[in-house]
Amino acid sequence: MSIQKISDRRNLELKMPHIPWFVQQFIDFKRPDLSPSTLLEYIRDYESFFGWLRGEGLTVATNNTELTLLDLETLHMDNIVGYRLYLTTRTVGTNTRVTVSRKLSALRSLFHYLSQIAEDENFYPLLKRNIMAKVEIKRLHKPKDTAAKLKGKILEDEELLEFVGYIYEGYGRDIEANKQAYYSFLLNRERDACIASLILNSGLRVSEVVNLNVDDVDVNNKLMYVTRKGNNDETFKTPVYFREQAKDDIALYLNLRQSRYKTPKREKAMFIALPNGQQEGKRMTKRAIQEMIIKYAKRFGKPYLTVHKLRHSFATDYYLQNDIYKTKEQLGHASTETTEIYAHLTDKTMSEAIERRLES
Repeated sequence: MSIQKISDRRNLELKMPHIPWFVQQFIDFKRPDLSPSTLLEYIRDYESFFGWLRGEGLTVATNNTELTLLDLETLHMDNIVGYRLYLTTRTVGTNTRVTVSRKLSALRSLFHYLSQIAEDENFYPLLKRNIMAKVEIKRLHKPKDTAAKLKGKILEDEELLEFVGYIYEGYGRDIEANKQAYYSFLLNRERDACIASLILNSGLRVSEVVNLNVDDVDVNNKLMYVTRKGNNDETFKTPVYFREQAKDDIALYLNLRQSRYKTPKREKAMFIALPNGQQEGKRMTKRAIQEMIIKYAKRFGKPYLTVHKLRHSFATDYYLQNDIYKTKEQLGHASTETTEIYAHLTDKTMSEAIERRLES
C-alpha cells in the first residue's frame, strides 16, 4: 500500500465518527469502488455543505452528526442556488468553477444513494425527496478544451530527449557559479534525469513514480509493475512498459542508488532523497519531484512545464504512433474520453509537422 493511501485511510477513519450516520453508510457503500483519497474529498465537500446549512439556519443541528434526513428532504431549490452562490462569491476561499462542479456532483451522488439505493427497515428509500435530482451540472472539461490549454506547453519531437540531456549537462553549466546549487546538481543529476526520462518514456503519473519500488522495475524487459490510480486492489500492480530510451538512464541511476544516497536495505523505494544532515536516504516525496521538474524546466526555457505536462508530452508523442486504445491502456485512463485530449493535440502536431516539411 502506498504511503499516501495509508495516510488518507487514517484520516478517513478519523473523520467518519463526525459525520451523520447516513453519510457514513454512503461512504461504506462506496469504499470498494473509490480510493481513500476520493472518499476524503467527498467528506470534505459534505462538511462544507453541512456547515453552510447550519450557518443559514436550515437545520437545528449544532454539529454534523445531529443532521437528519428530514433536513435534506425539506431543502428547496433556492437553498441549493444559495449554496452555489456562497461557493462562488464568498470573500475568503472562493472556489473555481471546477471545484463548485465537483462539490455539487458529490452532493448529487449522496442524494442519489439515499433516494434510490439505500432503504429503511420497511424497504422504503431513506430519502423521500431528492432536491439534487433537479440540479444540472455542466461538464467543464471537454477533451478539445483541455487540448487547447496544453497548446505550446508540452515537449514535442526532439525536445523530449533534449530536456533529459539538459538535466545531465546543461543545467550544471548554467548554475556552475553557485557552489551549493552545483554540488546538489552533481549529487542528484542521474536520479533527476532518470525520473524525467522515465515519465517521458512511459507516461507515469507522479504518484506512480513516488510509489514505485526497486523490485517493481525489470530493466532488461523494459517493464514496471505500477499501482495504478483508482485501483483499490492493493495486491495488484499493473504491468507498464517503458521505451528503450529510458533503459540506460534507469540502469545508471540504479547502480548508484544505494551508495550515493546511503539507502538502507529495508528501504524499497525506487527514487531516494538524502536530506541535509540525514544519515540515511528515504523515499522521495511527490512535492520534491514536482519542484525538481519545475527547477529544471525554468532554466530549460519552459517555465510552464510540470511533471504532469511531461506525462502529456509522452502521451502526445505515443499517440502519434499508436491508436487511442493502446494510449488509454499505457496511461491507465478509465475511459477513452480522457485520452481524446491527445487526438486533438496531435491534430495540431501533425499539421505543424506538414508545414515544417513543406518549408524545408
